[in-house]
Amino acid sequence: MPDALSLDNIGELVTNDPDVPGELGIRNDVSLVVAEGRVVWIGPTAEAPPADARIDCDGAAVLPGFVDSHSHIVFAGDRSAEFAARMAGESYAAGGIRTTVAATRAADDGTLAANTQRLAAELARSGATTFEIKSGYGLTVEDERRSVAIARGITDEVTFLGAHVVPPDFTGDRNGYLDLVCGPMLDACKDSVRWIDVFCDRGAFDADESREVLRAGLRAGLTPRVHANQLQHGPGVSVAVEMGAASADHCTHLTAADVAALADSDTVATLLPGAEFSTRSAYPDARRLIDAGVTVALATDCNPGTSYTTSMSFCIALAVREMHMTVGEAVTAATVGGAAALRRDDVGRIVTGGQADLLLLDAPSYIHLAYRPGVDLISQVWARGVAVRSRP
Repeated sequence: MPDALSLDNIGELVTNDPDVPGELGIRNDVSLVVAEGRVVWIGPTAEAPPADARIDCDGAAVLPGFVDSHSHIVFAGDRSAEFAARMAGESYAAGGIRTTVAATRAADDGTLAANTQRLAAELARSGATTFEIKSGYGLTVEDERRSVAIARGITDEVTFLGAHVVPPDFTGDRNGYLDLVCGPMLDACKDSVRWIDVFCDRGAFDADESREVLRAGLRAGLTPRVHANQLQHGPGVSVAVEMGAASADHCTHLTAADVAALADSDTVATLLPGAEFSTRSAYPDARRLIDAGVTVALATDCNPGTSYTTSMSFCIALAVREMHMTVGEAVTAATVGGAAALRRDDVGRIVTGGQADLLLLDAPSYIHLAYRPGVDLISQVWARGVAVRSRP
């Protein structure tokens, strides 16, 4: 077995394997062996095959790598003053995005790339072995083009979000900006991205504008995603379902019809509790969605204005405390739920023959991710079998 690594004495292995009975497909007191980026064996530690290297997990838990299906990490600048103002009582509006747009446009390529790489490394150290990155802070043809190019150097899961907000230079000319997004801007970005997104909400784009953007993306071979129903009840979820979007993200303000539409579709409800935490807004009711049969994902929404966190563990703890999820449901949403939001079935699970994306916790159970909020319990991380974090 070439270059094999064995993780021995795993107390609790979360597999998310549907063939393993029980929530999360948990197996206890096992070892697993990794070779050539894949899990090649799982079984009792006493029966573990020879390996080139061994790690004694000493009864700790191992989980699949987190799948973060929503992040905005290509940007420059800082919005800490805006955060402080909100904590002092000011309300959130989408217009704050324009502050980051100005800083991003002013940054050179090296500065922009370095900040993106720094945050991508944070995501990886925090256990996100698969993550999506959106553009949306350039909002010119050239700035969006360089944003998606930087993101594509880090991940295959890149989203074109030219329809984030209408930038100040197009105030009074919304149609002109939509023509730019659906034409030259999309043309400049489409070869570097897999997804197209639109912010369908108050202060951003309405239902008809959102459909126009998503249809342009579909013609270019991209798959829709939608920022939906974050700030108020609105058409975002219905547009997402109508357009066959992989996910409707935020889903904070939902009607019964919205929940039913999601339940009857392949559109995942991606919940972003870091945004509610950072804006002092009401949290979405995950319990309502799960009980209706909606597939739910959790993601960080890492961005400089409204969710400046790269910690999926933090989002899991928030989901349990504030969104009425069990710990098992939150871990599922942060792994296979995120995979579903990216229409992936090769990540978010630990199965023989599958990709070796793994987390070793400094804890005996996945429950500690919510039980010990704010504590960094991620001991080691492997992405495709390669160590991206290793504590001494």
